[in-house]
Amino acid sequence: MSKAARHGPYPARFAFVLTLVAIATAVVMWRIVDLQVVDRQFLQDEGDKRTVRYSRIAATRGIIFDRNGRALAVSTPVVSIWVNPQEVKADDLPWAELSKKLNLSERYLKARMLGNESREFVYLKRHLTPDQGKAVLDLDIDGIYSIDEYRRYYPSGEVAAHLVGFTDVDGNGQEGLELSYNDWLEGRPGKYRMLKDRRGRLVKSAELVASADPGKDLMLSIDMRVQYLAYRELKAAVSQHNADGGSMVVMDVESGEVLAMVNQPAYNPNNRKRINVASLRNRAMTDVFEPGSTVKPLTLAAAFETGRYGTGSKIDTTPGLFRVGPHLQVKDHRNYGVVDMTTLLAKSSNVATSKIALDIGAEPIWDLFYQLGLGQASGSGFPGESSGSLPSRGRWRPTETATLSYGYGISVTALQLASAYSVLARDGVKKPVTLLRDGNREARPEQVISPRVARDVRRMLSAVVEAGGTGTQAAVEGYSVSGKTGTVHKVSSAGYEEDQYMSTFAGMAPADQPRIVTVVMIDNPKSGDYYGGAVAAPVFSSVVAGTLHLLGETPADVKTITAKQRQGSVKRT
Repeated sequence: MSKAARHGPYPARFAFVLTLVAIATAVVMWRIVDLQVVDRQFLQDEGDKRTVRYSRIAATRGIIFDRNGRALAVSTPVVSIWVNPQEVKADDLPWAELSKKLNLSERYLKARMLGNESREFVYLKRHLTPDQGKAVLDLDIDGIYSIDEYRRYYPSGEVAAHLVGFTDVDGNGQEGLELSYNDWLEGRPGKYRMLKDRRGRLVKSAELVASADPGKDLMLSIDMRVQYLAYRELKAAVSQHNADGGSMVVMDVESGEVLAMVNQPAYNPNNRKRINVASLRNRAMTDVFEPGSTVKPLTLAAAFETGRYGTGSKIDTTPGLFRVGPHLQVKDHRNYGVVDMTTLLAKSSNVATSKIALDIGAEPIWDLFYQLGLGQASGSGFPGESSGSLPSRGRWRPTETATLSYGYGISVTALQLASAYSVLARDGVKKPVTLLRDGNREARPEQVISPRVARDVRRMLSAVVEAGGTGTQAAVEGYSVSGKTGTVHKVSSAGYEEDQYMSTFAGMAPADQPRIVTVVMIDNPKSGDYYGGAVAAPVFSSVVAGTLHLLGETPADVKTITAKQRQGSVKRT
């Protein structure tokens, strides 16, 4: 049979049709390959968007504890109600009953749901209790769903608020240690997958994709027993003296750990609806003030380190006035005549301190202040911590040298001042400040003052409290105390205010072997007394007495009796 006979009378047409069929088959095959291989992931993702839903599994935020294991911040399970406005049948909705269950007005509820009709997710109410959430879901309203979440709760309320801080509604740290250790505390959320039809109805039950990893716990250095005591006494003092505010820091000498840190005014982190933003500041770490006479012991330490002065040195302060340059007249409360170093501190002589500073120069004083940590952040990692101010001069004028020696022209935080005094208490050894228990385990101590000088200054500071000095009201029955008062004019944009003061007391106890260092600062007391010895020293006394008792520190008279009993026992033997 001929070729023309096999393909009929139109061989060209048959070839053309065959070619079209071959091309169509090739196109279809390529499209199949394209859909199944090349674009497979894209198409699968597009399909999942229409049928697969992922829900977040909230991770429990880590607990914040005090040094004894008392919870300061915990996460409790709550339920948040949300709505898909596109699924809501507004005409059949029991508005009154729903608004009652959610404790929201009908007007707000309707605006919230009907004003977001183009959206698929709108929160109606966050952080309900599980029972409240169940009551809403029991209404069985199409389009209304729930999410399991956690809410942060602070058992100690405002007592530890400035230190612990708080989180926002989504559990992210906003203030305090909640913010600085947010990555450590927050954990990693999990998720599960669900298969739904185009109407959003569940077709296949939930399938776990990733488990939630809880956040890590955080143990602070503070002791809530001491924290409560400090909070109570500071709040009472601020109220009694009608002050603008106040701060207090209690530090453990041996470890450099902060045992208590309180401020006034305070706030309740569990209810922040009417909170005053100014109350959020941790003033002990963010607010600076001129330390005044509380740095005189540090000036003496610098003078002793030069070798030009010692405990037996004497200064003539007659007639109680001392002019430095044409514009500065340094004054004492009265003419103390010739004073030794102990009397200088006990009577807080500005004249004697200025004369010593002008003799040795500003550089040794500045160097020691800097080595003690003034003018530098403590390294605690607390957000917003201030570094204070320690001016550096290429050439110091006499007036600047004099004012530096008694605490004007520089600024510190309460924590910086406590850290500096802890060096004196630790026989001249500096350790970093820490807000975490065992936070200084790897720290390397640094000797910045000779042990002899530190002990000499500490011994002289006892006279401020126990020998008729300016800090007699800081005395603690049964314990020896070393410390120094400070009273300075407040600084404003217009300069020094004549009738506004910062009243301070910084000290340590027991004086012979200090266990704690405490700094009290009262901001602008307005009810009569304003001197540090009359306003801040009594607060120091109350808190230190209670703290030493809580820490199990044996009173000096009991130690003496015990020592005598031991001696008697040895003699009888």
